[in-house]
Amino acid sequence: MSPSAVLPETTNGLAVSAMKHTIEKTAPSLKSTTNGTHSPLAELDAGKLTFTRNLHPKSVPELNSPEVWSQSVCSDHMITCTWTSTAGWHAPRLQPYGPLSLMPTASVLHYATECFEGMKVYRGFDGRLRLFRPDCNAQRMLRSAMRIALPAFTPEEFEKLVMALVSVDGEKWLPKSRPGSFLYIRPTMIGTGAALGVQRPAEALFYVMLCCFPPFDDPKGTVGADQTHATEAEIPAAPTRKPGLRLLASKDNMVRAWPGGFGYAKLGANYGPSLIAQGEARERGYDQVLWLLGKDGEITEAGASNFFVIWRSREGQLQLVTAPLGDKVILEGITRRSVLELVRERLGGELECVEEKFTMDDLAVAIEEGRLIEAFSAGTAFFIAPVSEIHYRGKDLDIPLENGVSGKYAAIIKSWLKNIMYGKEDHPWGVIVEGKSLEA
Repeated sequence: MSPSAVLPETTNGLAVSAMKHTIEKTAPSLKSTTNGTHSPLAELDAGKLTFTRNLHPKSVPELNSPEVWSQSVCSDHMITCTWTSTAGWHAPRLQPYGPLSLMPTASVLHYATECFEGMKVYRGFDGRLRLFRPDCNAQRMLRSAMRIALPAFTPEEFEKLVMALVSVDGEKWLPKSRPGSFLYIRPTMIGTGAALGVQRPAEALFYVMLCCFPPFDDPKGTVGADQTHATEAEIPAAPTRKPGLRLLASKDNMVRAWPGGFGYAKLGANYGPSLIAQGEARERGYDQVLWLLGKDGEITEAGASNFFVIWRSREGQLQLVTAPLGDKVILEGITRRSVLELVRERLGGELECVEEKFTMDDLAVAIEEGRLIEAFSAGTAFFIAPVSEIHYRGKDLDIPLENGVSGKYAAIIKSWLKNIMYGKEDHPWGVIVEGKSLEA
């Protein structure tokens, strides 16, 4: 893999230069040529994985239980791997899930040197365990790690480590009696170097965990001020509201990401500052913030998900429209990418895919003129979630839901993706993971 395959296309030459140096020092095998140079630092190697069984395993919570909705119950094991500036990547470990040990001066606690990924493992209707396009997650995490001054790694080794954890804990935590269910996978990397100087951390920790997660794509929405311990039965849709997500458009005095920044990287620093607005939106009865950018109100993302609309252009062309990636404001979601690729492949003669900037005023005019067909958000956590309402400049704008709970095309796209994820369609994006015992 050449460095250009993982480096972002950006005008920030300083950042790109730094990322190239990171590759040379921490993962030289990513380079197409080595020019005879050899890094003294060890690269990430899943083949060195060691195993330690959890002697105190936990019970698996019931689906839609308070434990699941707490989003804090993880499986019995986790993957950890340390990196140091003097030795490189140490041998990874598959070990009992438990607390991490950090010094109070750890880089991540002061300078937000952290990145992560969002993935899922699915229990198929054929009884198999599957990941969905894990290679895309691996490459994105590599870009994120380098952007936040953390070490590089070979994406294939990342995939192997994720699969190792899934193969050990997947059989128990996604039993075959629960086809159509999933676990959330959270690979994370943090700067652990214990120095307060504003500098690259000299140590880092990569770890992977599996967490029980509820489905957020239910068309009833997830509205509510606090659902931390709610069950599905305890969060019905409000009697007077229609199904679908309700979004609160942000005002021009608050943005989530900006051109030349790091919105394209999956960093904790992108999410923490947005939580105050998200919390306020939920207090007001909305599910997420629809993030706008600039005086023109360019639509970027819905909460932490990509945002799509389907409308007819003034020329009558049916279009699927989403914000572009070029200025690096938008996170290149794996679901986003998959939606666009599937629509181009399967609906290309009916629905034109358009990646270009559009504003809330554009959307409001399309609603007023009867050209808006539907809207939905797309991401790992919320999956494909239809949008029913957007609050903008004091008005609630109604978004059509053709069948009462979803738009036509959102339902079609969602069914395509689910069929791949749960094994109803044999597709290269659905990567099978074989379960095995810890001793294997």
